Amino acid sequence: MTTQHRGLFAIPVTPFTDTGAFDEASLRSTLAFCLEAGTHGVVTPVNASEFSTLTTEERHTVNRATVEEIARAGKKGVVPAVIGVCAETTAEAVAYARHARDAGADAVISMPAYQEPTDEAHIFDFYVALAEGAGLPIYIQNHEKTNGIGHPMSADFIVRLCREIELVQYIKEESQNTGFKISHTLSNAGEHCKGIMGGKAGRYLFDEVRRGACGTMPACESADVHSQVWNLIDAGDLSGARALFNDLLPLLNIEAAFGTAIYKEVLYRRRIIASPYKRLPGLTLDAHDHEELELILNALSPHFTVRTPVTRP
Repeated sequence: MTTQHRGLFAIPVTPFTDTGAFDEASLRSTLAFCLEAGTHGVVTPVNASEFSTLTTEERHTVNRATVEEIARAGKKGVVPAVIGVCAETTAEAVAYARHARDAGADAVISMPAYQEPTDEAHIFDFYVALAEGAGLPIYIQNHEKTNGIGHPMSADFIVRLCREIELVQYIKEESQNTGFKISHTLSNAGEHCKGIMGGKAGRYLFDEVRRGACGTMPACESADVHSQVWNLIDAGDLSGARALFNDLLPLLNIEAAFGTAIYKEVLYRRRIIASPYKRLPGLTLDAHDHEELELILNALSPHFTVRTPVTRP
């Protein structure tokens, strides 16, 4: 495994059938797509994977399938499997972390337990317990709203977590004032923080990289384009990266409006999953939205390296 996680770490969706049943075949198809698309890491099950709707057995299947598909693609030791272990309670998160370790994960990622009383002391204890249970590198997911305190963790507190808990090594920063938090954390945590990745679909990638971010974690429906953007940045071709990013941006904008519905609809149109069904409540696409999405995908599709259709089956 490389010494630092770096690049596009894509988040696969969790596919379901039209009746809402877990669809392992489509899951493995999605993982294979991510790997063929050139992702540098795989992160699941997390928010974009609808983790909160999954049973324990389903989450265990996601863990195993992720590690197995990376190995099947011949990328074990090259593409890290970062397993999401966020749960209602600390005990559940620790149990998921242990399963992830036993399944062969390279790291785990988690927000604080979301049904327990939460303040900085409880959050600190949560990550201590997670480190002890996982025995793997940990990503802190600093989301817009940390349950219990109602706001993201501060940069100073994240620095403390990195400095005082050895296995807390990475951050996914997707809260408010992201740029400042990346700069402040890297400056003050030093060698105790191995890297920070951005979220929010990579919409602020260029500022994040300029501040020292080591990668980004978007949903996977356009992973083949995201990976090209990152590779151009990494090669120093910022003008080429920006030009490609500008072509990707219309999809990221409509994704911001609809979330999971867009992730799944795009993967369905690309014949990667069998159904766009989502378990999470929220906005759905009407006929005008579908028309707009098709126009966006038709414009973007010349950049797809995994060649699939973009019209609805």
